Amino acid sequence: MTAAIATTAVMVVALLFAERASSPRGVASTKPLASLGFIAVAYMGGALETSYGQAVLVGLVACALGDVLLIPRGAGAAFLGGMASFALGHAAYAYAFMQRGTAPIAALVALAVMIAVAVVTLRWLGPGLPPDMRIPIRIYITIISAMVVLAIGASFAVANPWLATGAVLFAISDLAVARERFVQAELTNQLWGLPLYYTAQVIIASTAGQGG
Repeated sequence: MTAAIATTAVMVVALLFAERASSPRGVASTKPLASLGFIAVAYMGGALETSYGQAVLVGLVACALGDVLLIPRGAGAAFLGGMASFALGHAAYAYAFMQRGTAPIAALVALAVMIAVAVVTLRWLGPGLPPDMRIPIRIYITIISAMVVLAIGASFAVANPWLATGAVLFAISDLAVARERFVQAELTNQLWGLPLYYTAQVIIASTAGQGG
């Protein structure tokens, strides 16, 4: 598993250099390998041995597909396909976290916070959202918010902060993608968003062998 984490880290560094060089070929060759790395982390950690791990693995594979679909720039059909893949991934994570149990008070507090975050995020994105993207973005934000709430509830239920950490970092990294597509396209988005995203995925993948 250590080798898979190291491979992911190396590929992410290479991906950042490709982004900095504005090299589509470099991005296309490094990003899928970085994503395969976090899948390998889960598989090597025993993801197939429990229903929780299997759900996490499904989420990781769906997100890896989303990574590939988001390689092209813009907000066209590939972007919608990528969003759908990530939504499936978040739904799989949410299902996995539900299996670990939920601490009601922690989940309720997280729900209140995520509702506020969702409202602020939609207002921030609003001016730059094309009309045909407004409903898909709302659906996506709802799904990822539910995933974060369940992750936090599960973290408190099983006393494992890594579940919440991975989910929250994933949600924050999505803001970089949103900013790139709908607010301001610039290298800064990739420089902080990609390391945060892959860190989140490795953290979630590392929990896959813990059981349900």
